[in-house]
Parts: sequence; structure tokens; C-alpha cells
Amino acid sequence: METSIHAIACNKLLILFATIAITGIICSKGSELINIPDVVLFLIVGIFLGPSVLKIIDITQFQLENQLILTFGSAFILYLGGKEVSLKVLKDVKISVFLLSTLGVIITSFLMAKIIGLNFQISFMTCLLAGSIIASTDPATIVPIFNQVKIDEKVKQTVISESALNDATGAILTVAVLSIIMGGHFSVEENIYNLCIMIIVGIIVGLITGLVLLFLVNDSPQGIFKDYTPIISILSVIIAYELSTYLGGSGYMSCFIVGLVTGNKQNFKLWLSQKHYDADCSVAETLGTICRMCIFIILGSQVQLDVLFKYFVPSLISVLGLIFIVRPLCILACTLVDRKAKWNKNQLIFMMWVRETGVIPAALCGIITSMKVPGSEIISSIVFMTILITLILQGSTTKLVAKKLGLLEMEEEEREEATVN
Repeated sequence: METSIHAIACNKLLILFATIAITGIICSKGSELINIPDVVLFLIVGIFLGPSVLKIIDITQFQLENQLILTFGSAFILYLGGKEVSLKVLKDVKISVFLLSTLGVIITSFLMAKIIGLNFQISFMTCLLAGSIIASTDPATIVPIFNQVKIDEKVKQTVISESALNDATGAILTVAVLSIIMGGHFSVEENIYNLCIMIIVGIIVGLITGLVLLFLVNDSPQGIFKDYTPIISILSVIIAYELSTYLGGSGYMSCFIVGLVTGNKQNFKLWLSQKHYDADCSVAETLGTICRMCIFIILGSQVQLDVLFKYFVPSLISVLGLIFIVRPLCILACTLVDRKAKWNKNQLIFMMWVRETGVIPAALCGIITSMKVPGSEIISSIVFMTILITLILQGSTTKLVAKKLGLLEMEEEEREEATVN
């Protein structure tokens, strides 16, 4: 029995998880010592442990488990991101968030298509497909960084909300461009309709799921499951994602909305007892850490160094164009019309710098590669180069840039010391 194929596969999977967990713990401790976000070290170490270098971590034989980790991990991190957002702050920047997550994705896609076209001898539609994949920012990357680096609340919540909402736009745009390339049916009206459905259904499902499950654990006689608050929180993410996806909505958006409801429960006249609140926070923080470790170490292990080296220079130029040309233009186009938000120069500069790419673009790239779309090797190089550079360069300098721009919030101890002095 122990030597059966399934038992051997199970043992390999357990060893793989243990390796990732031990590596993640060491990286987390290292990130504290050198004062950079842990996801940066997860990605770098994942590359060295992957098939391209040391061949210690290879997830290719566990495709189902890989997809489970990426899907649930991203959804749960997005839920945690929603808990960090205050409705009071968000209402003042809602126009900027809406424009960044819709118009911003379209602007980024087309500008990147132009830049990629100048660096690669491929068709415009292939360039647009690559641009569409990397156009959306990634909450699984941004949320953990902002949880470690205390940033100005308005900026923090705008960037997190943008990353949560622009996945739907990026996915729809990618599918639309892909359908044109593969010679399928394409309709502007149909794709706009699909985008609206994904957004509306995602918001409604997330709102209903969040309120119902929060009602079941609140500190009142009706909260019949309050002793199981941490389990209900995990279930709320799974239910919201699956129900929204089944109904044609954005599962990730629903998870974000559930987190938003949970984090602003006082607005809905629902409260948790301190005991259950502390238990929920402890479990959520632990599970969130495990999700970060698994996602980014595995993501790093899937980077194909041979493909990166083959197209290194043109891919690098394309990514630098994204960072220093496209993102600043996108921020200006989507925020300057929002007078109510009252953005200042330093806040805009910071948002121009912070736009990490991660799990969602990697997943879309995987789909493109499996379909053997023309130019998929070049697209793969551009996507992973974008992930590596934005995460390593921008992720590791987030705190430094925020400090230079005066957007770094003081910890409570620092604030007390400053008051005494």
C-alpha cells in the first residue's frame, strides 16, 4: 500500500510542502534582518530552488495542487487586502480607483503594445496580448508588502483597491485579444457586457456572502457560529469565489468585497467579541503567511531562465518602458480628473512607482503558453521579466521611496517617542 503510485505521489507532495515551508520561514526571518518585504526573497529563492537551477522544487507534476495554491492563495490574500481598506477613506478616492481599474488597464495595454512592438518583430495583436496580460497589478503581491510597510492610508487603500478591481478588466481584455488572434468571434459590445457582469456579480456576491457569514458569527444571540469564526472566515473566501465564478462574476473581486465587509463591520452594525476577533486575526495572519510562501516560492520556481536569457534585452527595455513611461502616464490620466481626491505630487509619484505584477498575469501567461498561441515564448519572457523586475526592484524599495516622499507612517512607538521629544 505504501509503495503504491498514489502513496508515493502523496509523500512527494508532503516533502515539497515541507521544503517550501522551511524555506519560507528562513526567508521571512531573513527579510526582517535585511528589512525588505518577504515576498521578494520568496521569489528569488524560488528561482534558485526551481528546475532552472538546483531542481529541488518542481511543481510541474502537481498541476492540480499548483492551481489550488494559486487560486485559493490569491483569493485569501485579496480577502486580507479588503479587510485593510476603510470605506470612509475609499469613498473619497472612488473615482480614481474606478478609472485606474478600467481605463488605466486599457491605456497600459495599448501603450505597452507599442513599446513591445518596437523591441520585438511580432504582430501588433501579439504585442497587445502581452500588454493586456501585464496591464493589471496584483493584490497577492501588493497586499503583503503594504502589510509590512506602513504607508499613507489614502495611497495604500487606493493601490490595494485598484489591484483588486483591475483583474476583471485585464482578464476580459486578454480574452478579447486572444479571441481575435485565434480567429474566433469578437464583439466590443459583448466584451463590455461581460466586463460589467463580472464586476456587478462579483460585488453583489461578495456583499451578500460577507454580510450573511458575518451575521452568523457576530456577538449577539443570532451569531450561532461565533465559536467557529476563523473557520467561517476561510469558508467565506471559498464560497464567495466559487459562487461568483459559477454565476459569471469575478471571484477575486467577491473575495475582496467579503474582506471589505468584514473589515468595516461596524458600518453594518455588526461586531465580534474580542476573544473571537483575536482568534480570527491569528488564524488569518498565519494562513496568509503560508499562502504568501507557497505562491511566490512556487512562482519563482516556474521562471524559465533559458527563455528569459534568450529575450533578455528587449524584454528588459519593455519592462523599463512600463515602469518609467506607461505607469506614470496612466496615473496622470486617471487621477488628475478626480478633484475630490485632492492628490498631491508625492502621492502621485509613489503610485507611479508601485505597480507590482505577480500571480494573475503569471496564470494568464500559463494559459497562453498551454494553448501554444503564436509568440507565446516571447510573451512568457515579457511577463516573467515584468514579474521579476517589478517585484524585486519596486517591492524592495517601497519603504525607501515612501520615506523619501514623506508617506511613511510612524509606528506607535515612534510616534510616542516623537511626542516626548
